[in-house]
Amino acid sequence: MDLCTLPTADRPSRLAEFDDLFATALLGQRRLSPTTLCWDLDPASEATVRDLTARESECCSFTFRFQASDDALCVQIEVPGAQAEILDALQQRAAGRVRS
Repeated sequence: MDLCTLPTADRPSRLAEFDDLFATALLGQRRLSPTTLCWDLDPASEATVRDLTARESECCSFTFRFQASDDALCVQIEVPGAQAEILDALQQRAAGRVRS
């Protein structure tokens, strides 16, 4: 099983970065499958989210894909089946921070 290799001491700051992204850019989210989630983000956040997800990919076995439209940037997150619970937690965390 692939696990996150981000040092434990760095995890709170990484979560805070995701929280900031959600609060400033998250327009909505959709669960596409048990192992795939799509965040719809403000397109202006693209540079920030690409940087954040690139760093996340270095320590976790998540796959991030991007699809831009005029209205939103869809960031599709896919995790291995054994990590579906982590995706559940991310979805719940984001749900409380959708930009209004």
